[in-house]
Amino acid sequence: MELIEVTSPALAKEFIQVNIELNRGVPGYIRPIDKEIEEVFDPEHNKAFRQGELARWILKDDDGRNIGRIAAFVNKKYKNKGDDVPVGGIGFFDSINKQEAADMLLDVAKHWLGQRGMEAMDGPINFGERDKWWGLLVEGFHEPLYGMNFNPPYYKELLENYGFKPFFHQLCFGLDPMKPLNPKLLARHAAIAADPAYSARMIEKKNLEKYADDFLEVYNAAFAGHGGSKSMRREMAQGLFKKMKPLIDERVIWFAYHNDKPAAMFVNIPELNQYYKHFNGKFGLLQKLQFLWLRSRGACRHFTGIVFAVAPEFQGKGLDAYIVGESAKVIQPAKFYQHYEMQWIGDFNPKMVNVAKTLGDTFVSRKLTTYRYLFDRTKEFKRHPMVSA
Repeated sequence: MELIEVTSPALAKEFIQVNIELNRGVPGYIRPIDKEIEEVFDPEHNKAFRQGELARWILKDDDGRNIGRIAAFVNKKYKNKGDDVPVGGIGFFDSINKQEAADMLLDVAKHWLGQRGMEAMDGPINFGERDKWWGLLVEGFHEPLYGMNFNPPYYKELLENYGFKPFFHQLCFGLDPMKPLNPKLLARHAAIAADPAYSARMIEKKNLEKYADDFLEVYNAAFAGHGGSKSMRREMAQGLFKKMKPLIDERVIWFAYHNDKPAAMFVNIPELNQYYKHFNGKFGLLQKLQFLWLRSRGACRHFTGIVFAVAPEFQGKGLDAYIVGESAKVIQPAKFYQHYEMQWIGDFNPKMVNVAKTLGDTFVSRKLTTYRYLFDRTKEFKRHPMVSA
């Protein structure tokens, strides 16, 4: 076997090809958009390069066939609560079902990180934001959500045999959007609905700037300072909504207000992978036209939860049930969406896990795991600490 560091555009393309070759026959696999993977490794597109660096390798067998790949990276801003050693990351890991091959890939990543002062490695994670390419799929081997890692079941054994241990689990929750809401949720909804101070509104594309500001207010109240999250700036929120505009289905994005003050939000979009699975990794002009055609034909019957948040002063009052109940009045009569799934919630955040469980008859639709490997094998392993809010 031979390890080859990616140092040229040709090898960068081959790095992407490894994932396709090893997974194309796995049921549920959807090829990611090539350009979105390329941008992770492009300093002009990925801000993580401002405080970090990376390397990546391809593994070939003795006959020159691709049998694995891995990326390793350091990021000064990558920190988890309770970390007492510098931690690097690995990601974009693929391997044939052979421990010797996986060990070679993990060894080169470990050595590279150790040379840069790291004493542990987490993976598979992204070089950048946590909303994409984060965690190893360990349960729910069906079509992945957009931006979510997908791998065969044996990857879990490869990592754990090497010595990785679960740092935290990432839970996704699904529900049948056409199923009647359960009585407990309806009762909580009714209690808020009876108070005229509360109202709920479906987003309007013609007023995106206003809803971006509402999003910003709830987001910063709910998340700023929590788990290391920083306040979002107005220009970032406005840019996010502008970027989302072509994808927005007004029926599935809702805000709740108390005396016109933004108090909660329920932000969802059509599941992009239901379109992207037809594009074979490309998204040029032809695919964009195909996207519009598929959308006009109602090809996507899945929608995905991006953000669900309640401002702290309104938490525990039933506002989560209220906003879900109000949205159901529009979503269910349309009889369009057949499946709903929320993006992952860390098991270190029991409060948010509980919120997901109370949104209706939810079920764990898939589970991913962020693993950690301590270079000092005598050091005590500690899981991600629990958060209280």
